[in-house]
Amino acid sequence: MRTKWFGVVSLLIVAGLILAACAPAAGTPIVQTVIVEGEVMVVTATPGPEAAAPKVLNYQRGMLAGDMPTLDPSKATDTSSIQFLSNMMVGLTKLNSETAALEPGMAESWEAVINDDGTQTITFNLRQGIPWVSYNGTEVVQVMDCQETPQPRTVKAQDFAYGILRTLNPATASDYAFILYTLVGGEDYFTGKTEDPATVGVKVIDDYTLALTFAEPAAFNANKAGMWVAYAEPSWIIDGDDCTEARGDRAFEPGFNNSFGPYALKEWVHGSYTSVIKNPFWPGTDNIPQAKIDEVIVRWLDTVPAFADYEAGNVDVASVPLADMDRVKADPVLSQEFAQAPDPCTYFYGFNSKAPFVDDVRVRRALSMAIDRQSLVDNVLKGGQIPAQWFGRPGQPAVPTLEEFPDLGIKSDPVAAKAELDAYLAEKGITAADVDLTLMFNTSSGHQRTAEAVQQMWKDTLGLDVKLTNQEWAVYLKTIRDPVATPQIFRLGWCSDYPDANNWTRDNFAYGSSNNPFGGGGVNWGPGDSNYDEFEKIVLEAAVETDLAKRIQMYADAEQIFVSTEAAIAPMYWYTQNSVYKPYVKWTPTVIQHDYWYLWDLEK
Repeated sequence: MRTKWFGVVSLLIVAGLILAACAPAAGTPIVQTVIVEGEVMVVTATPGPEAAAPKVLNYQRGMLAGDMPTLDPSKATDTSSIQFLSNMMVGLTKLNSETAALEPGMAESWEAVINDDGTQTITFNLRQGIPWVSYNGTEVVQVMDCQETPQPRTVKAQDFAYGILRTLNPATASDYAFILYTLVGGEDYFTGKTEDPATVGVKVIDDYTLALTFAEPAAFNANKAGMWVAYAEPSWIIDGDDCTEARGDRAFEPGFNNSFGPYALKEWVHGSYTSVIKNPFWPGTDNIPQAKIDEVIVRWLDTVPAFADYEAGNVDVASVPLADMDRVKADPVLSQEFAQAPDPCTYFYGFNSKAPFVDDVRVRRALSMAIDRQSLVDNVLKGGQIPAQWFGRPGQPAVPTLEEFPDLGIKSDPVAAKAELDAYLAEKGITAADVDLTLMFNTSSGHQRTAEAVQQMWKDTLGLDVKLTNQEWAVYLKTIRDPVATPQIFRLGWCSDYPDANNWTRDNFAYGSSNNPFGGGGVNWGPGDSNYDEFEKIVLEAAVETDLAKRIQMYADAEQIFVSTEAAIAPMYWYTQNSVYKPYVKWTPTVIQHDYWYLWDLEK
């Protein structure tokens, strides 16, 4: 008897496994006839609920070809790196993706006061109990400290202070440290005028209270405090401590990466793909909820193969390549999945003002005026972009608008462009054939099509044969900031870090800023150069001006000097987002360039 029932149980287990494998919807009874030693037995089973398949988003909108350069908050400069960082970590403050309004991040609240010496101190009150996490190859786990009985490390004010000071430490060589120059002592510490970090306006009041003191009061100071260069950073994995080996720059790679936001780094196969996985220890807040999508995967492809993957059903979100824009708009299916929206970004060509030929403003101005921006938008880009007459993106606070300033900046003018170049050639006693120019851009099919169109405009209007060359993004970033290697003409785009004109003019082109670094590189324009001192005076005063109308006029004056009088750059167009989304992707529109994936969902 025992043998018989043992056999029955065994068969029931096997039958159960078979039923489970072939089961209909959970809760539906299944009747199965089983014969055991000649006896017929009827087995009824009710399968339990099946585990839901993980939600995986394959995302390709606006991503770089080749790879992203870094996940080090102190060193990140590009939108792809920042896209990942803004989902893996949380700043003291953050921008609302739909309105760009400032809202709480890791700071639940903050208070700002103007001090007797004219400085401004903002005190941030941090959320408590948010653990640092990492992916161990199997799952997301909490990072433990060095106590005898290890406890989870939680995000503290000291971690934010460490991150800010690491960004400003000249040894870090952050290309974005200029954002924090407005902190008391920030620029002096970065430039080596002082080696004492205690002179910087960063003060830890207690574990969950941080005070930042800025040299000048400004509405955008709280925005800057929320940027990635001011994120909390894990000192124990970067520098090491009693129980953790120092990893230095490797601290941001898979296996070592510590984060604390809605997502954690899962994999990063350089040159191939990067993925992040939901962090189950992120508690969720009113504006930063727990993620609904379990994993996000980005493959480092050019827009053309990425869009081909979208059409093949392998990608859920992708940018539309320039060559496919007309077809997508006309296609009955793709046109319904297509979305176009304004983008807070400007596409431009920069001029190295110390390089041969473009060291003369007449050549720079000629090159800029010879670009038919409307033709470029209508015949090459085809994505609703707006021809740009200046750098700042209209619609951002204190940035001039076309309605108020229709004649500001620089416009396409082939006759004037030819006259500028002819005057230069006559003075130098040379011909257009003697002008040896090179335009460099980061590798991308879209940038190449744009460069080829402009190259032809320069040939047709000015008779110049401009050579084109390109580099992979990470290499390119280093090249255009190198005092020696910066090309004569280089392509860049700039997207708003925070919504204010200061981020466009001063943060970009004041000496020591993003595209005009100390010592050369970028536009290579600084103190003592023609009109620079007047430009700097305007943007410094505009930063603290409280009358909005006056501020706008001041930034208009600065733009006129920069893009017309000095023609340090050739503004090309103001971006739009042109993307396709599968119908099951429930996405949130953004006006801040990057997407917060934790606000998205998949409903297949």
